[in-house]
Amino acid sequence: MNIGILGFQGAIIEHQRHIEKLGYEVVNVRYPEQLEDLDGIILPGGESTTMGKLLVCTGMMEPLRRKIESGLPVWGTCAGMILLAKELENDPLKHLAVMDICVRRNAYGTQIDSFNIMAEIPAVAKQTVPLVFIRAPYVTWVGENVEILCRIDGHIVAAREGNMLVTSFHPELTDDLAFHRYFTGMCVKS
Repeated sequence: MNIGILGFQGAIIEHQRHIEKLGYEVVNVRYPEQLEDLDGIILPGGESTTMGKLLVCTGMMEPLRRKIESGLPVWGTCAGMILLAKELENDPLKHLAVMDICVRRNAYGTQIDSFNIMAEIPAVAKQTVPLVFIRAPYVTWVGENVEILCRIDGHIVAAREGNMLVTSFHPELTDDLAFHRYFTGMCVKS
């Protein structure tokens, strides 16, 4: 099974290490033709505006949107969540706009407001999992087909809609493989 990681910026290597620990191949995706043989793709954290511009410049925006709409499993972490959202709060900019959610960018503040917390997420793991938030967004609204996986202090920080998974936090920055296992499970089932 081949799991792609959008290779423009962000925690690419950290996601790669987790996927490889689970025994799967990783493709560092930078060109549209690399989307063809994937069983799933991760849109890592980074800077969403820059990543959106690079999706356009490389010609990947439309092919990636079509693949996701056709059922390719996708997981957006932090900036990846912003790329997938149909709506951004107080921002007219939209990127892939495939997941029926509205997201508030930098909802938890600046870099110095970053934090770690443990949480129970029964759909993902039997034990508590560590969550790392860095200038994190959160979801402010979900459509009727979106399953909320986790809330922290009343804010939606993990959700799923069919083949699309989003997290405000960075599981790749922990030693815990629960979210990567959950996502690769989505890929196997598709």
